[in-house]
Amino acid sequence: MEKQVQQKDALPLNEEGNIHKEENRNNHVGNTITPKHPFLEELRKIKKSERKFRRIFEDSMDGLLLWNNQFQIVDLNSSAEEMFGLSKDLLIGKHLFGLLGETEKNKEIIKHIEHVMGKGKHSSTIIIETEEGQKRYFDYSSKWEIVEGLNFTVIKEITEKMEIQEQLRKSDTLNVIGELAAGIAHEIRNPMTALKGFIQLLEGSIRSEHELYYQVITSELQRIDSIINEFLILAKPQAIRYQEKDIKRIMKETVDLLNAQAVLHNVQFMTNYENNLPLIFCEPNQLKKVFINIIKNAIEVMPEGGIVLIKINQTKNNQIRISIRDEGMGIPKEKIKKLGEPFYTTKERGTGLGLMVSYRIIEEHQGAIHIESEIGKGTTFTITLPFLVNS
Repeated sequence: MEKQVQQKDALPLNEEGNIHKEENRNNHVGNTITPKHPFLEELRKIKKSERKFRRIFEDSMDGLLLWNNQFQIVDLNSSAEEMFGLSKDLLIGKHLFGLLGETEKNKEIIKHIEHVMGKGKHSSTIIIETEEGQKRYFDYSSKWEIVEGLNFTVIKEITEKMEIQEQLRKSDTLNVIGELAAGIAHEIRNPMTALKGFIQLLEGSIRSEHELYYQVITSELQRIDSIINEFLILAKPQAIRYQEKDIKRIMKETVDLLNAQAVLHNVQFMTNYENNLPLIFCEPNQLKKVFINIIKNAIEVMPEGGIVLIKINQTKNNQIRISIRDEGMGIPKEKIKKLGEPFYTTKERGTGLGLMVSYRIIEEHQGAIHIESEIGKGTTFTITLPFLVNS
């Protein structure tokens, strides 16, 4: 009996002396061991949110920069690393004003930051020229103090967008010129035909003292005819028949054609053609037209004579490179970017159509024209064309 009483006394009793239910006892124990603390729960949410925003920051397609009030970079993402071409370790701590290394570009950054500090936020565009001479365009937008002592910049590369806009602008101009050209060509061709016919009939009766006048009239009529033909190339699509051709042979034929003109201007041709060049898929007469136009320009910019250097070689990225260099006075940088536009020319009597047609022909051959020039030393036209890989 004593043993039974002791066991009974050991059971938990309530105020009325009744035994607690086992279910309530278990709940009481459970609540004591695993409490849900509000501070820990809030900390867990903060860490999860931080991981999410860090992922967004790192994976953004745009370049993101965080910088302090001393204008030093505090953090950046992988897109910004690619844009600057430097690792995060090298960029963190770097001063914004020395980021690009160029005095003029850094002046633009200083001006941008002054606007950001004054207005709280600002957007600008900066143009950077690569070592290869290509231009890259960047939009950058900054906000002052997104949190205390920390500022934020978003950088977007808009090079492709700017190139498309430029192509559309040129395309619109070409369309207008094409419509004008078609009308002009038809209106001028008929009287031109009559004039040329009568001039030829008069050739036998021209006196010696008037022979110079006849030559001038004939020469100018041929020039008008040449301009009309260039207009017609722009006005309507040409029926192009592409063939597998040797670029060296096309260039040799062009040089032979212009050799007499070069001799008259005291100009010499120097050629350097790489051996075993692959064939290219092209319309040879159109390429010849491009080469004639560029080489004739090279001859004309050296009135006192000189050397035209022509090189052809193969590049590593499946392209043929043709470079034509003269020893003329060179072209200022601000004028180079306008070459190829309608009616823009550096020559006194030029129309600008020859180079415009050349650009169009090379584009149709999936190639490109690049111009480099140095005042007082000359100009180099570089043409790149794809070649047949399996040839």
